[in-house]
Amino acid sequence: MPTLHIEHPIKDFATWNAAFGSFAVPRQQAGVLTERVVQPIDDDHYVIVDLEFATVAAAEGFLRFLQTQVWSTPANSPGLAGTPKTRIEDTAALSSP
Repeated sequence: MPTLHIEHPIKDFATWNAAFGSFAVPRQQAGVLTERVVQPIDDDHYVIVDLEFATVAAAEGFLRFLQTQVWSTPANSPGLAGTPKTRIEDTAALSSP
């Protein structure tokens, strides 16, 4: 399943989480099937987000939305403290021995 993997530093989790929550409807409309947010245990000013989609195209489309409508506008991303690192990943097909 294609996953949009996002990592970035944040100012504080409460501010970041409120902004993340405000984009719940756009995530749903973009086809996000599942979402996972984690933080390193030794860095409460960093988040890692995985958003799963049915297709790579949907993941690419939502990444473009984030880049042009969210991260490019400080008012839309008040918790962001650095440049997000992103990658679209997919489940690897493993062969059995």
